Amino acid sequence: MNITDYMQTLGRNARAASYLLARAGTAQKNKALNAIADAILRDKAALLAANAEDVEAARLAGLETALLDRLTLTDKGVDSMAEGVRQIAELADPIGEMTDIKYRPSGIQVGKMRVPLGVIGIIYEARPNVTADAAALCLKSGNAAILRGGSEAIRSNQAIARLVTEGLQTAGLPKTAVQVVETTDRAAVGELITLREFVDVIVPRGGKGLIARLRKEARVPMIQHLDGNCHVYLEASADLQKALAIVENAKTQRYSPCNTAESLLVDASEAARLLPPVAAMLTLRGVEIRGCPKTCALVPNAKAATEEDYLTEYLAPIISVKVVDGIDAAIAHINHYSSHHTDAIVTENHPLALRFLREVDSSSVMINASTRFADGFEYGLGAEIGISTDKIHARGPVGLEGLTSQKWVVFGDGQVRS
Repeated sequence: MNITDYMQTLGRNARAASYLLARAGTAQKNKALNAIADAILRDKAALLAANAEDVEAARLAGLETALLDRLTLTDKGVDSMAEGVRQIAELADPIGEMTDIKYRPSGIQVGKMRVPLGVIGIIYEARPNVTADAAALCLKSGNAAILRGGSEAIRSNQAIARLVTEGLQTAGLPKTAVQVVETTDRAAVGELITLREFVDVIVPRGGKGLIARLRKEARVPMIQHLDGNCHVYLEASADLQKALAIVENAKTQRYSPCNTAESLLVDASEAARLLPPVAAMLTLRGVEIRGCPKTCALVPNAKAATEEDYLTEYLAPIISVKVVDGIDAAIAHINHYSSHHTDAIVTENHPLALRFLREVDSSSVMINASTRFADGFEYGLGAEIGISTDKIHARGPVGLEGLTSQKWVVFGDGQVRS
């Protein structure tokens, strides 16, 4: 296979399909989505069998635990995948929406119309559910998609891709509206991220190595985040029971997601009240604590933290802890060490909570809630195509609206400019 020619063909097909999708009606797109969901449930056994082959091959190849977790599909996971596609079908179609229509002194009306981005390239590792989520989100938002999953999930991704193609054809939409790259050759990624003639935006979902490479080599604009060093700050007025529940969920529900808490900050004035029981809970659940000197004084089993610990996304049962002198120090620490993904405060002080919301420079900021809520499904987007920590165009979980842009539209009745 000539990778350059192959990727050029995918790009050309996607561009042609994007024009057809842009004019597809809501009912037609929803018909395709519901057909995809039906096919996923119908072929659940086949999807799980394909995934089991991927998981076994990955385990034999020594894939790390966090990636194995992301790779594995369960019976419940397949049901959730289908439900996510159905929820996207139920969401309002953003395409064609016109807003901010205003008369100008010349007599013309000026406003904005929401339109698809065009062709979206998605590069991801493990997570076969991304194949269904990304296909559905791109389809509903009127975008063609080129999906390049990791080699470790090739069987799972191809099995899901066949069902997506079936759904598209059921609704009379071009099967090239969603194309899954069939080669595991890494050169395909290099071609995809430089296809400016055919691809309008790249969305990477993977580890630091992948994102760093794409940042360096991509010529197509990206919607991306590098990692998920998320924080929970226990402010002085924090309710202990809330703190225990939130930290437990944020850190221990799952270790592999990018919205898992990796760092805990505790207000110095109440550290003796808050930190020992929270640390005991974490220790009971097998989490290693790496802390500052004040942390180690209050938690005998804590290990001394390094500067690097406060910058690390562990994706493992490890958490960095620091005792801080008030909200100013907490916000400064987060804005310096955070990956600007998701950060939370536990507090009963409303004015300080609002300060935290305003001043923490992250894509999701939370009051008295687990960082694990930073997710397109939980935010009501149906699903997400990724998380963006950029500040231009889309930020946070990227759903339908994040896959569109707006163009100016003008309505006149013969006016000419004087």
